Amino acid sequence: MPLVTYIHADGAAQQVSVPVGISLMKAAVSNDVPGIVGECGGSAVCATCHVYVEGCNQPLAGPSPDEDEMLDWTAASRQDGSRLSCQLVPTTDDAEITVRIPEEQA
Repeated sequence: MPLVTYIHADGAAQQVSVPVGISLMKAAVSNDVPGIVGECGGSAVCATCHVYVEGCNQPLAGPSPDEDEMLDWTAASRQDGSRLSCQLVPTTDDAEITVRIPEEQA
């Protein structure tokens, strides 16, 4: 099962096993990961699930035009690796993804 490491603003790490095909946002909400709200339920229209991808052992598709536009409206500054976690979905059982949650969102 894919393993996601969420790094909190204080540097603490929280690991969550995520079924293949489930977004990092849904996994975070289901596992009470602070700082990931997902107000829009995964429609890429609220940016309350913004994360910075720090590492991934599988290729990730780039952001769609809608996600790219929404990343300009996040509470925290957009940086390299900025993504909406509702749009990040592990596709293989051996996936390992590390994301950092912005402090402004925590």
